[in-house]
Amino acid sequence: MDRIEWHDLPAATRAAVEHHTGPVEEAATAPHGVMSRLACTVDTRAGRMFVKGTRRDDPQAWVYRHEAQVTRIAPRAPHVLWDLDAGGWLLYGYEYVEGRYPDLTPGSDDLAPLVRTLTIVSEVPWPESLRKKPLHTRWASFLPEDVPAGLQGRGLAHTDMSPHNMLVTPVGKLLLLDWALACPAPAWADTALTIPRLISAGHTAEQAEAIARQIPAYSAAAPAIVTTFARTVFRAWEDWERTRPLPHRAALTAAAREWAAHRENVPSP
Repeated sequence: MDRIEWHDLPAATRAAVEHHTGPVEEAATAPHGVMSRLACTVDTRAGRMFVKGTRRDDPQAWVYRHEAQVTRIAPRAPHVLWDLDAGGWLLYGYEYVEGRYPDLTPGSDDLAPLVRTLTIVSEVPWPESLRKKPLHTRWASFLPEDVPAGLQGRGLAHTDMSPHNMLVTPVGKLLLLDWALACPAPAWADTALTIPRLISAGHTAEQAEAIARQIPAYSAAAPAIVTTFARTVFRAWEDWERTRPLPHRAALTAAAREWAAHRENVPSP
C-alpha cells in the first residue's frame, strides 16, 4: 500500500492529532508493514507515539477499528491511547514501544521471551463482543470439508507471527504488534504459526516443535489436529506464493513444507 507522509495529511487531521499529542516536532514513516496508509512515529514534547490509520472512505477502514478494539484487550500489546475521525481520516494513537525485532535463530536469548508471550496469549479467550470470521472459516478453501472440532477454537489469536510484528523491550519482554488479522482460533494457533518462522530462522522442524511444546496449549493439542493444521498452513502459503507473490513468501512456504512433512511422521495416540 502506498504510504502518505505525516505532513501530507490534511491540516484538520494533523490538528486533531496534536489535540491529543501536543505539537508534533518530527514524524518518521515506519519502514516495515504493508497495510497502513499512514504509519509513523511522532515526536512531541510529551514523548513519542505511534500513529496509524487510513482515509475514512477506505474499504479497509474497518480493519483499523477492529485492530484497535482487539489491541485494547490483548496481552503483550502496545496500549491504544486515542482514536479520532477528522479531515476525512481515521487515525489511532498507540504507545510507542522502545525495542528491537527478536532474533529467532537457534540458541537466541529471545526464544524464552517468545515462549512466555505465546503462553500468555494462548490463555486469553476471544472477546465475543467483537465479531470476526474465525480462522477455520478464513482458511475454509484449504481445509477438509468437515472441519474438525479441534480447529474451531475460540481463543484470541494474532495469526501474523512475523518477527516484524514482534518487539523485544529493554527489559526482555516480547510484545506483539499489528493485531489487524486477529481472530478466533484454537488456543495453540499462534504457537503453531510460529513454527515455520522458527524453521525459516534456522531451526529444524523437530527443534521448532520442541520450542512449541513449551507452550501448554500446544503441548495439549491433539497431534492429528496439529498435523491437519500444518498441512493447511502449507497449502495456504503455497497458494499465496503463487497468487500473491512477495519477496519473503518463498522462504516461508519452504519452511511450512518442511513442517508439514515432519508432522506426517508424528504418531497419533
